[in-house]
Amino acid sequence: MEARVQRRVQRYGWDLAAHDYERLWQAQLGPAQADMLARVGLRAGERVVDVACGTGLVSFAAAAAVGATGRVLGVDISGAMVDAAQRRADALAVGHVAFARMDAEALDLGDASFDVALCGLGLMYVPDPALAVRELCRVVRPGGRVGLAVWGERSRCGWAAVFPIVDAEVASDVCPLFFGLGTGDALARLCGDAGLVRVELRRLATTLVYDDGEEACDAAFVGGPVALAWSRFDPVTRGRVRAKYLAAISSWRQPDGGYRIPGEFVVVVAARADGDDGDDRADNANASDFSRRPDHAA
Repeated sequence: MEARVQRRVQRYGWDLAAHDYERLWQAQLGPAQADMLARVGLRAGERVVDVACGTGLVSFAAAAAVGATGRVLGVDISGAMVDAAQRRADALAVGHVAFARMDAEALDLGDASFDVALCGLGLMYVPDPALAVRELCRVVRPGGRVGLAVWGERSRCGWAAVFPIVDAEVASDVCPLFFGLGTGDALARLCGDAGLVRVELRRLATTLVYDDGEEACDAAFVGGPVALAWSRFDPVTRGRVRAKYLAAISSWRQPDGGYRIPGEFVVVVAARADGDDGDDRADNANASDFSRRPDHAA
């Protein structure tokens, strides 16, 4: 898929998914997000950027960790996700976290502006993950840290059938490289190629728990990466797709009608190499780095 088209598919798809995202995915993604945050070791007063922040699940946790003397900026390609996160920040009067719409491959942020850069379950969707990791490295000060999480091996993610099922109904693959970064040491190598050091990779087995088939299907189609394709299916196509997906996950159906579907995450933490000018450049960051910015995503 052409990169420009892939970005538009992700932008508008996640706009559609924003309303249901937390209901369907907050608990399911929690283990990977918590592990990433714990291992990156946020400290009071630090500046953090959370790329592909969605509705701010990681951003708000990071804000709690760095405290009122710190700063957190969450950025996402989806305007609806960003707006939802900012509304929550305003409602909670959390003044040291802000949100902006931005492309992970072209962050409108200064060099060495942050102590820590995070991207939890977002790299799978960008056309050029290597470029996105280089951007994370660029905006982190020398000696700063990077935390990443992606889905793991396709064979260990029981819900993976959603992609070929949807792809059979559309003109091009929805997420053609989705599981690539979770294969072997691919994510660690990507970090090394970007110049990051002290790269540590961990695999986490997980279980996605759903009350019934309807909730399992909603997570797969309504609140996830195929939401744009799903929104364009007619009722007959939706019925066919749901039936195929339920058949694909039938082995994980429980006696009470619920589902316990296996999954896997890959979490990597790394650091930018130390540099003599790191502190000076970090000190040059100002409040404008954390304010709302114009639309720059494709």
